[in-house]
Amino acid sequence: MAVSGEEQGGDGRDGPLWWDRRRAAVLDVSLAGVSVAECAAEGVVFARDAGVPVALGVLFGVLTGAVVVLRRRVPVAVVLVGIAVTPAEMGFLLSLVGLYTLAACEVPRRITATLSVMSFVATFVVTYVRTVGEEEAGRTLVVGLSLFMAVALTVPPVLLGMYVGARRRLMESLQERADSLERELSLLADRAEERAEWARTEERTRIAREMHDVVAHRVSLMVVHAAALQAVAAKDPVKAAQNAALVGDMGRQALTELREMLGVLRSPRPDRPERVVEQAPAVAVAVSSGVEEGPGLAGLEALVGESRAAGMVVELDVRGAAGAYPAVVERTAYRVVQEALTNCHKHAPGARVVVRLAHREGEVAMQVENGPGAAGAALPGLPSGGNGLVGMRERVVGLGGVFVSGPTDAGGFRVSAVLPGVPRG
Repeated sequence: MAVSGEEQGGDGRDGPLWWDRRRAAVLDVSLAGVSVAECAAEGVVFARDAGVPVALGVLFGVLTGAVVVLRRRVPVAVVLVGIAVTPAEMGFLLSLVGLYTLAACEVPRRITATLSVMSFVATFVVTYVRTVGEEEAGRTLVVGLSLFMAVALTVPPVLLGMYVGARRRLMESLQERADSLERELSLLADRAEERAEWARTEERTRIAREMHDVVAHRVSLMVVHAAALQAVAAKDPVKAAQNAALVGDMGRQALTELREMLGVLRSPRPDRPERVVEQAPAVAVAVSSGVEEGPGLAGLEALVGESRAAGMVVELDVRGAAGAYPAVVERTAYRVVQEALTNCHKHAPGARVVVRLAHREGEVAMQVENGPGAAGAALPGLPSGGNGLVGMRERVVGLGGVFVSGPTDAGGFRVSAVLPGVPRG
């Protein structure tokens, strides 16, 4: 089905048969009515000239004029009918409307050009034949008149149809682009919402990880010291007082770290980038780097000392010259060792622990290894949510490092991690 160049605005289809719009059907039927009246009148003259009954000429004119109603469906056929009845000097409106519709619709241009030339030639020949026999008309006048009639009845409708068709196609193209942009904006909005939700989830995970690292270690040491305090309270009041002081110090340190963390969460950071990063490891780095406050490698000695004060036999082995690491790398290394020591307090009381730290070219490696727990040593009964190793792995992998953990052949447990000197992302 060919589509003409009339306006086809609006959405949906509400026209009968092959019409998209009711108003298009009304227009075509009206044009067909005018064309039928014209062709019927011209059919009377044609019947007299051809020597056929007038009724037959009128019927022929009615059928010819009614073809206009098919102009949107088969514009090529309408133009061919107009060319065919040109010798009968019939169907001028039919030819004009047919050529206009043909030029405006999606018919290939070579077909439009061919039929337009045929209509032009037919009009020229018929006009020339009708006027050449008149005595007062010279040949130049006849040719000029024939050429004028051919151009007047062919060129204007074709040019107008081409203009309307081009304009319609331009409007359709613009509408398609607008629809495409709207769809793209909708998709971008959906993706932005998904990324925002994902970033919020990552932020909640990071906060939970920080809270776990801060609270779990300090509270674990407090529980260990409290158990020791309970054991020596009656036998050694001096030792009990020392343990009580240590418990107080641990509590104050835990509260201080919690206040620092909550203060960072409450205060806005204008220097923090507000972009959503595509990859998960990069997000972990960006989010983790948002809180620059926190302990580093320089605090490992004090961290190990806290565990020694709680009764753990722990050795610190540092090798290589310390490099200038970013704060996020130092903080991650500290948290890995801190969480590993906390797990030793929970699961291996009385075990000997070795903390190894190695500064290499472009990276820093750490390892916390404990032996089997002391025979008969009672577990402190510290709760475990199973998030310690998960949090350590997330921190290390988020910086582009390597994390390995697992039991040793001697019955202990080992946690190893390697961090790049410059975090990935």
